Amino acid sequence: MRAEDILNDSQNHVERDGVVIRKGSVGAFLANATIWCDQTATSEQRQRAERDMRALLPGLRAIGLFDVFSIRDEALRTLIDTHYPTT
Repeated sequence: MRAEDILNDSQNHVERDGVVIRKGSVGAFLANATIWCDQTATSEQRQRAERDMRALLPGLRAIGLFDVFSIRDEALRTLIDTHYPTT
């Protein structure tokens, strides 16, 4: 399967299990996770990254991201599981 089979170039989002998933959600999550895990990031940067990651979680769960990939950083994994536990 190719990326365009999931979301063609003219689409900006897809709906899965009643959840709208925007193009770029996985990339945004990774960028925010990098900031959140960065010990040199300011408290404000980490709070913004956490807020944005939490907003992305329903979509990432809907596409099964965490069913395939596990988060190695224990603190980040705990944060994600606390705010959006698996069922």
